[in-house]
Amino acid sequence: MTFHQPSPAADHNPQGAGPFGLGTPTGPGQPTRSRRRWLKYGAVALVSLFIGVGIGNSGGSAESGKRTADSKAAPRPTVTVTKTAEAGTPEPAPTVTETVKVTVKPKKTKKPGPAASFSGEGEYLVGEDIKAGTYKTAGPDGGFGCYWERAKDSSGEFGSIISNNNLNGPGRVTLNKGEYFKTNRCQKWERVG
Repeated sequence: MTFHQPSPAADHNPQGAGPFGLGTPTGPGQPTRSRRRWLKYGAVALVSLFIGVGIGNSGGSAESGKRTADSKAAPRPTVTVTKTAEAGTPEPAPTVTETVKVTVKPKKTKKPGPAASFSGEGEYLVGEDIKAGTYKTAGPDGGFGCYWERAKDSSGEFGSIISNNNLNGPGRVTLNKGEYFKTNRCQKWERVG
């Protein structure tokens, strides 16, 4: 087995390496002279372009510069375009909106007064909570009977009771203004007279 020792000149710029020593180019190589020619012509074209643009922006002559200064100082004319309507085409009439103010008076409502029917549970002041008059009930609201009581006041004392009853069926009672009416376990009471 023989070993080949590379020469120092080959280490410095190996044959087939690119211009920056990055490796072998993959395509067909171009001569360096052709590449330099393109760079030279490209640079000349670029410089010419910049010079042409500079000349174009400067205005070219002193007289054109004077015209530019004069045109800035003088007011410019205003152009007005007027469009005429075609014959036979009527213009739309303006829209008129009319606002009408309406005042609505609320209906007079009766003040809530004493009720003409009430629940079969509770204590009521005749003339304030319920109306005076004769009331009827369908009877007990369960199996224990319907109890009602008329009283002079709401003390709950035995001496304040005017009358009372325990109903097992339908019943009626007449209540006078100022009395207290107590009812337990009864169905709804309704005024009948």
